Amino acid sequence: MYAIVDIETTGSYAAANGITEISIHVFDGDKVIKKFETLINPQQPIPYYIQSMTGITDAMVAKAPLFADVAEEIYNHLTGNIFVAHNVNFDYSFVNAHLKEAGFNLDSKKLCTVRLSRKIFPGFPSYSLGNLCQSLNIRITDRHRAGGDTAATVEVFRLLLQHDKEQHIQKSLLRNSKESTLPPNVPKQHFDQLPYTPGVYFFHNEKGKVVYVGKANNIRYRVNSHFSNNSESKQKQNFLKHIHAISYQPCGTELMACILESTEIKKRWPIFNSSQKRWEDVYGIFMYEDQNGYLRLAIDKNRKRLHPVYTFHYLVDGHAIIRKLIKEFDLCPKLCFLQKDPGRCDGISEGYCQAACEQKEQAASYNKRVQQACEHIRTLPTFAIVDKGLNGEDQSCILVCEGIFYGMGYIPADAQITNPDSLKDYLTSYKENSFIRNLIHGYAARFPAKVIRFSTELAG
Repeated sequence: MYAIVDIETTGSYAAANGITEISIHVFDGDKVIKKFETLINPQQPIPYYIQSMTGITDAMVAKAPLFADVAEEIYNHLTGNIFVAHNVNFDYSFVNAHLKEAGFNLDSKKLCTVRLSRKIFPGFPSYSLGNLCQSLNIRITDRHRAGGDTAATVEVFRLLLQHDKEQHIQKSLLRNSKESTLPPNVPKQHFDQLPYTPGVYFFHNEKGKVVYVGKANNIRYRVNSHFSNNSESKQKQNFLKHIHAISYQPCGTELMACILESTEIKKRWPIFNSSQKRWEDVYGIFMYEDQNGYLRLAIDKNRKRLHPVYTFHYLVDGHAIIRKLIKEFDLCPKLCFLQKDPGRCDGISEGYCQAACEQKEQAASYNKRVQQACEHIRTLPTFAIVDKGLNGEDQSCILVCEGIFYGMGYIPADAQITNPDSLKDYLTSYKENSFIRNLIHGYAARFPAKVIRFSTELAG
């Protein structure tokens, strides 16, 4: 038996919204043998635009039963039957969530008439219930009311049963089928092609734009986890509504997947990604000579045609670096702009500044130490992280030049790695950000056996 269901609600996701009307038609494949239909008091106001669309007002539901009052009857109509709806995951998420609150555990197989219609009646301009019924010459009465839409879905499902020459309905009910869990608009072959390997996956909207980027150690399992539960969250329902395609890019390692995910989020700015989207101004430490001939170190934003000694993403990092240089190379905090008050130099008081700020130390002597400090931070480590590749005939490679992420890619398994320049032809360069920098340096510290370090001379 099939329990064909339609509901009207106060919003688009079950976690914060209620059901205002439900209709269930129990269908044996030939005729409807039982019906259940009622308005429900959602115990919250119905938004005006939904009242306008459905015709269901706050006054109409004021004296209607609460869901808990009819939960047992709803459960009895559904349990043991296959749950069928147009965009089934939406209706199922609401009904299941409300039944759980009432103490009932629904565990039904599901069929989605949107997904089935795309397979059995391919080529229609739209598969919304109204447009699909128009294409199939099915008359709908009481559109956007649960009873009218359920009756129309019964007729759609009747035609699907009659025209299912390739057994799509039966295949969808198999235990390993993903048809009932995937978003209604995503072709199943998009899921079937996903590999069991590390990489990055992309969810696209109906226009092909990327709306979500994710990384995984196992792409197929991770994508499946987005859709396999019956979450009533807003994010889950937005996924189901807006995703029309899935693509992916395999990576040799999970580390490469993390780097690529960060790069793609920064580049594409997908609407459903929240992490890593905060804009980061990139700063630099700059060296210049003042009017008295003393070299000075200053922090400023990177700009075109300026050449920083060192770049970073957070001001606090730059200040920490300069403080460290001041102490290690006996520099003046005033000439480095860390002390801006007119009082006596803290460095003189503490014994590490040799009074260049008072011009008591010769510029040439002070400048030599500034240049040594700059050379010190310019010569951050150059190294490669080499790990497993994609096909057994290559190796993955992540290259860091003087502390800054250069790029990554794949090199032949028998490649002779002698210097960083010998790797660059194999690699794709990427824009660095602080997340990637911290990720790589942390990984290199944890797994030194995978790191090949190059001398400063070889790094060029």
